[in-house]
Parts: sequence; C-alpha cells; structure tokens
Amino acid sequence: MNRTERLHSLTESLRRAGTLGRTAQQLADEFEVAIRTIKRDLAALEAGGLPVWGRTGPGGGYGLTEMSSLPPVNLTAAQALALSAAVSASTQAPFSDSARAAIRKVLDVLDPVTRRRAAELSNRVWVDVGPAAHRRVMSVLEQATVDQVTINLTYTDAKGESTRREVEPMIFALTRRRWMLVAWCRLRDGVRWFDLTRIQSATATRHPCTGHQIDEIGSPPELARPVDI
Repeated sequence: MNRTERLHSLTESLRRAGTLGRTAQQLADEFEVAIRTIKRDLAALEAGGLPVWGRTGPGGGYGLTEMSSLPPVNLTAAQALALSAAVSASTQAPFSDSARAAIRKVLDVLDPVTRRRAAELSNRVWVDVGPAAHRRVMSVLEQATVDQVTINLTYTDAKGESTRREVEPMIFALTRRRWMLVAWCRLRDGVRWFDLTRIQSATATRHPCTGHQIDEIGSPPELARPVDI
C-alpha cells in the first residue's frame, strides 16, 4: 500500500472508530508500519485540514472530531455480498488493497439492517485463493504502472534461475488463473511476461518509460478484455 492509499485508509479507520478512537499501536498493527510512520501520517492529515484529535495517557489515542461519510448507498444485501465476495476472491489482483479500502467505505454507509443481512449471507460464500505476490512488491509495481516509470526487479524463473532486470511496466494480465506483469524488459530488449509470485523484489526508479505501446504485446487471447469501469 503506498502512502496516498494508506492516508485514505487511515482516515476511514479513524472514522469507523468513532468517539472511541484508535491508539497509535493499533493503527500501526493494522497498516503494518512503525508507530512513527503512523504519527507522521496523522500529522499530514491534520495539516491537510482533517479534524484529528489526540489524547494522551490511559485510554488515549486518535480520532476525528467531525464525522464525514459517503452519501447513503442504496444496495441490497445480495449486492453488498457480491462486492465483498469479488474483493475477497481477488487478493492476488493488482490494486487489491485499494479495492478492500473501497468496499469498506461502501459497507460503512449501508443501513444497519442491510449490512447485518449481508454479514449473515457472507457465511454462505467461501473463498480459497492461491498465494499472492508480497504486498511491498505489489505496491511498487502498481505505482510504477500508474506513474509510468521503470522498475528494477529481481525475478526467479520456472527453472529457479534469478536475474536482475530493469523493466517498463505495460499492463497487468490475468491468464490461466495467474496474474502477470507484462513489461518491456531492457535486459532482453523485448516484451516479457512476469509471474507476479516470482518477483522477489522491486524498486521503482525515476526513469520514465520510453513509450512502448500496448499493441506491441501482440494479439490478446480471444476472450481477454480490459476491466469494465
């Protein structure tokens, strides 16, 4: 999760906590960062105009003095469950952290009866997904794809051989139930498909991509299509 997404999610976490608030340790555990990082994030939110309060001592913590929320959302329990199931089943997908943050916002503004009914129905949907790429790796890949800068990555192929490469991210693709990063590989001077679970480390650079177009990837599979927005 990059910092921008964490700030949005941190705001939602404080809003859900209501008047009880959350301690710095609770927030650090939730977002898997250091307490000092949480305190810097809270200071940034306050500097940006968010009404953050803080209490010291026993029972202390952080919260919001004014509650802001989305307008009421009119969903059925089945629709809310469908959204939750889709997000739960896509933990391997790019931007899955953003998807989870978005569904929490939606669920928070459902009327209590609908939300309770959706929670009851959720026991009737089971999800079993395979391993996902490390979140630190995914955050780098996602942001570099948005910013269109190159990535230095360490990749282990199917034979167990590791190489260090600088690549230009082009698209994420789901094929044969595996998520791939399709990128222009400067080491191989061509388009390559990288299984996300085989990327051992990734670091974004400040080098802009050179403008390789999606049609350079070749013809997509017959049933492949971009996601619907």
